[in-house]
Amino acid sequence: MLFSSIHHCAIICSDYHKSKHFYVDLLGFTIINETYREERKSYKLDLKIGNAFSGQIELFSFPDPPKRLTHPEACGLRHLAFDVTNVEKTTETLKRLGIETEPVRKDSLTGKRFTFFRDPDDLPIEIYEK
Repeated sequence: MLFSSIHHCAIICSDYHKSKHFYVDLLGFTIINETYREERKSYKLDLKIGNAFSGQIELFSFPDPPKRLTHPEACGLRHLAFDVTNVEKTTETLKRLGIETEPVRKDSLTGKRFTFFRDPDDLPIEIYEK
């Protein structure tokens, strides 16, 4: 096999402080490194996924980034997905944090339960039961 795992997923946000709050304070990702690049008027926030190194999120900010043009069915990155032990418990926690989720569905191919919620820039995020 050529690749062993996903190293990172890069996300560009429209409001850095709002997105940082969402991913760190609400979703609980751990900050690895935070950098402000004055020449670009841009932040880069590296966030750890999980307890061991299973990849990371790179959260970028840029002045006036263009909006996401279409829904997930367009060409390009469709969505970001995370493993969870129990979808219902995770959705209950998200709802307590003020994050709305779609109804839980069952994957017809695997029989596993999953659902989606959205980040502050409307990026679809999936939680998928292990």
